[in-house]
Amino acid sequence: MIKPFTLITNFNVSAERIYSAWLNSEEHAAMTGGDASATAIEGDSFTAWDGYIWGKTTSLVLNEKMTFAWRTSNFSETDQDSIVEVSLKNTANGCELTLAHSNIPEDDADYETGWEEHYFAPMREYFG
Repeated sequence: MIKPFTLITNFNVSAERIYSAWLNSEEHAAMTGGDASATAIEGDSFTAWDGYIWGKTTSLVLNEKMTFAWRTSNFSETDQDSIVEVSLKNTANGCELTLAHSNIPEDDADYETGWEEHYFAPMREYFG
């Protein structure tokens, strides 16, 4: 496994706004630029980035935390799911998002850069 990592970034919208957009198919697609299916129901499956990403929502704390069993088409069938935990905290200027990604298979894509380029940058543009 690759060493887990944590990313912290800020958005000019509330934690509630990020939470609801992340867990809504249309808004998730709009904020990232790739087709997505998502719900705000624990145990439901999701997809993102035109099917490149998929998994299950394993835990939700309303407007505060989302945890996912997460994988991409780069994973082999024998790879375990990786774990993505997104924590949200309101700040004076919007919200702070902390993303912890663990259990990443060896020799896989650079997900640390991928989160910034394919999620956070488009999200900043989407939310303004």
